[in-house]
Amino acid sequence: MTHEHHATAPTGATATTESDQLPDDLIEQADRFRSAHAAVREQITHVMVGQDNIVDGVLTCLFAGGHALLEGMPGLGKTLLIRSLAQALSLKFNRVQFTPDLMPADITGTTIVAESAEGHREFQFQKGPIFAQIVLADEINRATPKTQSAMLEAMQERSVTIAGTTYHMPRPFFVMATQNPIEQEGTYPLPEAQLDRFFYKLLVGYTTREQMHDILDRTTRAVEPSIEPVLDADSIIAHQKLVRQVLIAPHVQDYAIRSVLATHPESDYATRLVKQYLRYGASPRAAQTLVLSGKVQALLAGRSHVSVDDLRSVLLPALRHRVILNFEAQAEGFTSDMILEEIIDTLPVDEGA
Repeated sequence: MTHEHHATAPTGATATTESDQLPDDLIEQADRFRSAHAAVREQITHVMVGQDNIVDGVLTCLFAGGHALLEGMPGLGKTLLIRSLAQALSLKFNRVQFTPDLMPADITGTTIVAESAEGHREFQFQKGPIFAQIVLADEINRATPKTQSAMLEAMQERSVTIAGTTYHMPRPFFVMATQNPIEQEGTYPLPEAQLDRFFYKLLVGYTTREQMHDILDRTTRAVEPSIEPVLDADSIIAHQKLVRQVLIAPHVQDYAIRSVLATHPESDYATRLVKQYLRYGASPRAAQTLVLSGKVQALLAGRSHVSVDDLRSVLLPALRHRVILNFEAQAEGFTSDMILEEIIDTLPVDEGA
């Protein structure tokens, strides 16, 4: 059973009424949002086979203004997905291949001595690859923690401080990182503070037999599929602003809050599995993620308000990287998804229920 990006009717919702509709001045914007989402998705599917949940998750991160972490074994199309998205957007794109010898300055940039037109020597900041609108951090957990931390300020503050000077990122700024499962040799687990900066953690699984046939048909023949840019920076920023205008009722927002509190072992809302198998629960940033991604789901469904089912459908990618298992869970083979599934299945819609 999985709750990740499933489509269900909103819990406790009745038929759509006139009061449920977006205000007149936002209806056209909402239509453009859905059209843009569909257009980008269509371009990506020209080269991507299957992985629909992963594509939808990455697009949710983009339109909510967050960053995406994709985890899976090598060769499953993680990098291809991100490259395809970059091609479908008219944005500046840079790729950084993370390796054990990569240094922080290789990402953020460094100050160099340059000669001016008048022949004077002066210090100049040479920007690193982080200064792009879409940044692919490929195999991010193959670099050392020191280098991984170079991404922290850029991801959270949308800026980098070098030698006391702050340099701002272009907008929009979207980091997509790939990582191999931490059990693989030569990987450094991302610190909790780094993981918390990612809006979603998406698990990329293996393709089916039929999908494998489709992949071979597309990649071993003479004609290569092409991707056309369908969205620019101004449009993306406008869509991100629209997402924040979607309404959320107090009881639905409270459900998001209780979902996060339920991951804290000492909380009154903690489930049996949480108390037994989690060391630490999710941060307040997890609640922000639930609400914003719920707003994206509501817009895609043509609603002006977030439902509890919108939150349930995004809870796994929003929280799975923000909870920390204890040794007992690891020894008994429990995953964070198993524990979060129990929260989804047992947490009542209303606190008094």
